[in-house]
Amino acid sequence: MMKIEADRAKCDGLGMCEAMAPDFFEVGDDGTVVVLDEQPGEEHRQDLSAAVDACPVLALKLRD
Repeated sequence: MMKIEADRAKCDGLGMCEAMAPDFFEVGDDGTVVVLDEQPGEEHRQDLSAAVDACPVLALKLRD
């Protein structure tokens, strides 16, 4: 099962992930990423991979 991991200490709150996959990420009130669904279905892998790859500070990972 795929899992989204976010390193909130690395996050700069730039919002690239939220822009690319708003159903799964948002920038919280504290300016860091909030993962809305940590274990998404496999059908979302392509969109989530693109969002993870777009993170300029490498704060996101997908794990299997």
